[in-house]
Formats: sequence, C-alpha cells, structure tokens
Amino acid sequence: MDLLFYRVVRGIVAGFCRVFWRLRVSGQEHLPPTGAYVVAPVHRSNIDTPLIAAISRRRLRFMGKDSLWSKGWSAWLFFALGGFPVHRGNVDREALRRCIAVIEGGEPLVIFPEGTRREGATVEELYDGAAYVAARTGVPIVPVGIGGSQAAMPRGAKGLRPVKIHIVIGPPLYPTSNGRTSRRAVHELTDALHKELQRLFDEAQARVA
Repeated sequence: MDLLFYRVVRGIVAGFCRVFWRLRVSGQEHLPPTGAYVVAPVHRSNIDTPLIAAISRRRLRFMGKDSLWSKGWSAWLFFALGGFPVHRGNVDREALRRCIAVIEGGEPLVIFPEGTRREGATVEELYDGAAYVAARTGVPIVPVGIGGSQAAMPRGAKGLRPVKIHIVIGPPLYPTSNGRTSRRAVHELTDALHKELQRLFDEAQARVA
C-alpha cells in the first residue's frame, strides 16, 4: 500500500514538474536499474526534493531536515515521498541507522551533500554523509545537478515561478574502500563528488540560461 501510494503521489508531482517548470532530465541512463545507491543532488531550493522524485520511477527514499515535518501538509508530502527526518547540528545516529537500513533494503537513498540550501553558482564544501553511507555499504553515489530550481522558488519566496528547470544526472561514483570507512577513503570520495557536482551543476544551469 505504501509503495502504491508513493507511485500515485510521485506521478502527480512528476507530471506537475514537467508541465509547470517544463522539466527535462538528462543522463537517466546513469541510474542503476536495480539495487541500492545514493543519489547526491545539489541543493538550491525547497522544491529540489519533489524534483528529484521525478527522475526515477523507482521509489527513492529521502533524508531531510526535521523542520520539513513541522507542518501537517509537508509532513504528509515528505512521508509520502519516502522521506524521514534528520536533526541537524549534531550526529543523528538514528537517521544514520535508517540510511543504512534503506540501503540494506535495496532502495535508492537521496542525501543532499551540501547539508542545506545554498545560493549561487558555486558548489561549496560538502558534508561527508553521502560518502560515508556509500563507503559503509559499498554502493555507488549518483551525483545530480539541478538547474533553475533557485529561480523557481528562491529562499524566502512563498510562491512558485514557472521557469525552466533541467536536471543532469552524472555517472555513478564507486567507493574503493570495500566496506571500510576510513577518514581518508570517505574524504577522497567526497572530493570526487564535489568536483562532479560542480560540473553537473554548471551544465544544468547552462541548459536553462
């Protein structure tokens, strides 16, 4: 029942995104058709979560800031979209356990490695969470650039703007740690992710310019 509900909500959300924002997605062939992986998108707007739900027909699980669950409608939407909350500002071990459980259950997991919404054209320093989960479980990270979402709903905006949005999905990045989560291995994977995210973000932004 939960999976069916997700598919219905995801279909409505994806359809809206394609019509209202003329959403286009490039690189969908880079998404593994089966098995678990970590989706690591750039983050410029609150609409990034529903946009990412549109890239795959598979159920994607989301880790988001706990304040997204503070209102009834948003809690309903993000739970329906496979989300679960994380308490920022400290190490949320429960959220980390849920991340590992999602991956071990064979489902894709979305983690925004910038940690929070950023502004501008530069991908700033990333948190190690996405790389840690990938290294710990041995699954690939799929980097994703989103162009136009900041213009569609800037920070502080109360409404949506019908601008063009383009998503570019990059080739998976595979951890080389074989289940080991040494600080060096995690940092190296984070650095590789950072470079690829900047490339994809630049490409996505150019496609909506």
